[in-house]
Amino acid sequence: MIKRILESNITDALEFFPAVAILGPRQVGKTTLAKQIASTKKNVALYLDMGKTADRNKLKDAHSYLETYKDRCVILDEVQLLPNLFSELRPLIDEYKNPGRFILLGSASPSLVKGVSETLAGRISYTELTPFGLLEIPRNIARQKHWLYGGFPDALLAKQDTQTWAWTDSFIRSYIERDLEFLFGVNLSSSIIQKLWNMLAHVNGGIWNAEVFARSLGVTAPTVLRYVDYLEGAYLIRRLQPWYINASKRLVKSPKVYIRDSGILHSLLRLSSIDDILSHPAAGASWEGYVVEQIYQFKDRSIDMYFYRTHDGAECDVVLVRGVQPLACIEIKLTNAPSISKGFYTSAVDLKVNNKIVITPSSEEYVSKDNVVVTSLYKFLKEHLPLIK
Repeated sequence: MIKRILESNITDALEFFPAVAILGPRQVGKTTLAKQIASTKKNVALYLDMGKTADRNKLKDAHSYLETYKDRCVILDEVQLLPNLFSELRPLIDEYKNPGRFILLGSASPSLVKGVSETLAGRISYTELTPFGLLEIPRNIARQKHWLYGGFPDALLAKQDTQTWAWTDSFIRSYIERDLEFLFGVNLSSSIIQKLWNMLAHVNGGIWNAEVFARSLGVTAPTVLRYVDYLEGAYLIRRLQPWYINASKRLVKSPKVYIRDSGILHSLLRLSSIDDILSHPAAGASWEGYVVEQIYQFKDRSIDMYFYRTHDGAECDVVLVRGVQPLACIEIKLTNAPSISKGFYTSAVDLKVNNKIVITPSSEEYVSKDNVVVTSLYKFLKEHLPLIK
């Protein structure tokens, strides 16, 4: 089993909070991780899957049923399928506030699930479990393979390429035909989901414009925004917001949109090898999105991520910020011999940062003019990112 870096964080949270939620897309390994963590506890954990009718029936009187297990850790899987359960958990926790009572697993953001009205504020810790990150994969898996296949366990660890792409295609089709509706309890058009996802793949990393997508899909802008909300709420896409606290500049204020897992992106674009990617117009955007996701996975939780772009041409792909203080400007390049744009230097001056970094696939590290560090993605994640906090 591949050890997840977040495991220690979740274990620590269970020592303090009565409930810990592990959220993330389906098939990312939430159940496996929760059972692994629970197995280290003194009492055997109780596992209930809300996707099973028999387990949902046990919770028709949730308070009475769960009260009998107050001394055991209870794992509630796919908890978004029983949204009224959140309101049942609050009094149970308040009556017996024992750390680590509940581990809630969910494949959808609770804020978007119809019927969830109880926040459990102060009683619960939330952790997002992503697909395997670059620092988690075993050494026998090439880093380029991780970019190509993405981080979902079944795709990355498949023995044959054909199995990887068969799994990824099935994953995409399942979300299009059933899963998004199932997760959020809403009616959605599978044809719109499919077209929207494919459009997003072809403009991956581009500036979001709801009106353009709406015209192409033949729907209204609010409808497109609703579908994008659900894709983001299912942890499938990311809207990277612009850094805008700079009154003296005319700034781009719309977000960039990325498909979060590179394997899903490449499947949608029908790119099945590194050669396919490098010869495709989307190569640079694919690498940029991959790097953005890796930074998100391994950054300190106190650090927020943005991008920066002005109408005058200043731009950097990622700005790392704590509170209102920019800490680092990051440029992402697919070449190992990058040329650094004037717009990047201007951005660094605008934001007054000391950390100026250009990330490449595998270049040797060196310092360019104005103390810009050029380094590989792996070395940045391993050595530089932990120091930015």
